[in-house]
Amino acid sequence: MKTLHTIALAAISAVLFISSCGNAGARNTEDERQAKESKPVIELNARDFNRLVYDMTKDEVEYLGTLPAIVDFTATWCGPCQRIAPILEELASEYDGQIVIYKVDIDKERELAEAFSVSSIPAILYIPVDGEPLMTIGSRGKDKFRKEIDTILLPSEE
Repeated sequence: MKTLHTIALAAISAVLFISSCGNAGARNTEDERQAKESKPVIELNARDFNRLVYDMTKDEVEYLGTLPAIVDFTATWCGPCQRIAPILEELASEYDGQIVIYKVDIDKERELAEAFSVSSIPAILYIPVDGEPLMTIGSRGKDKFRKEIDTILLPSEE
């Protein structure tokens, strides 16, 4: 497994970054379920991010969820971010029970944005349960999101 420092360096060096994340350890099924009951897209602060996604207080990070996830790094002043927000809400409902979608306001959670080297938004972090996370930058339409979800998070097993 790679350290948070390695993840940050990889994100800086390329628009896309890859980091090894294991699937071992405790899972947060109940926490994910409770969070999803309130809204389709779940806004995270640093404390909840450390509990549900990655525990950033540890040197070695591993994904803590039971479902593949998307983390939308966003801001209220970002026009493209505001345009994709309703798309992510729709996708969260459409893929309910298959993936979980989170959002992180980079103005409220600067340390998280810095940890993932977010320098341009919208920044979308795709996190498969077993596999490599992938960061993408920029706005996209619903069809492109679906293609990325189906390819990165829910690849068909043939």
